[in-house]
Amino acid sequence: MGRMPELSERRRRLVLAICCMSLLIVSLDTTALNVALPAMERDLHATTSGLQWTIDAYTVVLAGLLMLAGSTADRIGRKKVFMAGLVIFSLGSLLCSLAPNLDLLVVFRMVQAVGGSMLNPVAMSIITNTFTDPRERARAIGVWGAVVGISMALGPLVGGLLVEAVDWRAIFWVNLPVGLAALLLTLRHVPESRAATARRPDPVGQVLVIVLFGSLTYAIIEAPTAGLARSGPFAGLALAALLALLWYEPRRDEPLIDLRFFRSVPFSGATVIAISAFAALGGFLFLSTLYLQNVRGLDALRAGLWMLPMAVPTFLCAPLSGRLVGSRGPRLPLLVAGVTMTSSAVLFAVFEAETSDVTLFLGYLLFGIGFGFVNAPITNTAVSGMPRGQAGVAAAVASTSRQLGQTLGVAVVGAVLAAGIGASAYEERFVSAATPGWWILAACGAAVLLVGFASSGRWARRTAERAAERLEAGEIREAVRR
Repeated sequence: MGRMPELSERRRRLVLAICCMSLLIVSLDTTALNVALPAMERDLHATTSGLQWTIDAYTVVLAGLLMLAGSTADRIGRKKVFMAGLVIFSLGSLLCSLAPNLDLLVVFRMVQAVGGSMLNPVAMSIITNTFTDPRERARAIGVWGAVVGISMALGPLVGGLLVEAVDWRAIFWVNLPVGLAALLLTLRHVPESRAATARRPDPVGQVLVIVLFGSLTYAIIEAPTAGLARSGPFAGLALAALLALLWYEPRRDEPLIDLRFFRSVPFSGATVIAISAFAALGGFLFLSTLYLQNVRGLDALRAGLWMLPMAVPTFLCAPLSGRLVGSRGPRLPLLVAGVTMTSSAVLFAVFEAETSDVTLFLGYLLFGIGFGFVNAPITNTAVSGMPRGQAGVAAAVASTSRQLGQTLGVAVVGAVLAAGIGASAYEERFVSAATPGWWILAACGAAVLLVGFASSGRWARRTAERAAERLEAGEIREAVRR
C-alpha cells in the first residue's frame, strides 16, 4: 500500500483540487488574519507583541508538528491523517471565532495549528504519490502554488469585507464550509496510501523540535519588552535544543529529521530558500497591514484592496513558475524570485516606498511577482528525487521551513519595529522604525537569489542523486532487517 493505485486523469485532477482546498483554508486564514490585526488590537486591547503571538502561536505549533504529521501519515495512512487534520482545523477555527480574550485566542490558534500540521505536508505527499511523472508533478505543484496566490488575493478582500460588515471573528467562519466540503470529498474520492516501510515515532526528537522553535520565537518576540534578563535564557534553551537535536538524531535508526536529506545540496538549498522567502512574506504582510491601517488610517477593506498588487502577480506567476520548473528546472524561477523580492524590499528601505502611492504599488507588485515564482521550485526540489516512501517526511521538512521562516519573519521584524517605535508617537515613528525591518527583508530576498543560484547547478544535482541513492539503500536495509 506504499503507492497509490493508478488513477484516471479526471480522478487525479479531483485529488489535486481536494488537496488545494486544504491549502486554501490554511492560507486564507493567514492572509485574512493579517488584515484583521488592527481590529483585534482594538477589541482585545493587544500590544504589538500580542499581535505577533496571534500569528506566531499558530506557526510555531505548526512548524513543530509538521514532521511528526508527515511521518505519521506515511506510517498509518495519509488519507486518515488528512481527514483528522480537516476536523481539528475546522474545530479550532470555530473556537477562535468564540475567543473572549487574547490569551484564549492564542490557545485556540494553537488548536488550529495542530489540525493545520496534518494538512499541507500530507496533501503534498498525496500529490507526489498521485502525479508520478516529473513534468505532471511540477505542473501540479504549480497549481498548488497558485492557490497561495488565490489566498493572497482573496484573503485581504474577504477579511476586509468580513471585518467591516460583521467582526474580525467572522474571518474564522470561512474555514468551516470549505473544511466540511473537503472532508466529505476526501472521504469519497481520495484513495488511501502509506509508505511501504512504517517509521517508528521519535518522541525525543519531537520534543526537542518544539522546544527549539518555541523558545527561539519567545526570545525574539519578548526581547524588546522583557529585555535580555528574561529573553536570554530562552535563547540559551533554543541553542541547547538545537545542539541536542544535532547530536541525538543521527544516532537513531529512524529519526524524526533524517539529516541525510541535507546531503542533497538542492534539498538544503530549498530549506534555506523556504525560510528566507517566507520570513520575507511574514514580515512584509505584518509591516504592510499595520502601516495601511494604523498609519494611513484605511479601513480593513481598503487595506485589503491595497494588497491586490501583491496578490494578483502571485496568483498569475505561480503556475508559470511550475511550468518553468517542469521544463527548465528551478534555477530561472529562483533567480527571478530573488531579484524581484530584493528589489521590493530595497525600494521600501531606501526610498520609503510606503509614503507614495506609486512606489507603494510598485513595491507590492515586485514582491508579488517574486513570491509567485518562489513556491514551486521550493516544493518540487524538496520532494523530487527523494524515496517515495519518505515523501511525507520530505514534504514536511519543506513545510516546516516555510512555517519557521514565517514565524521568524513576524518575530524579528515585529521586534525591530517595537524597539524602533518605543514610547514615541506611533504614526510619526512608524516609517523610520520599519526601515531596519525592510533591510532584513532585503537580505532574505538576496538569500533566495544567491542560494537559488548555488543550489540549482549540475554539481548540486549530482549531490541530490547520491543522497537519494543512500536513502534508498537505507530503506532497503531497514526492510530486510525487519
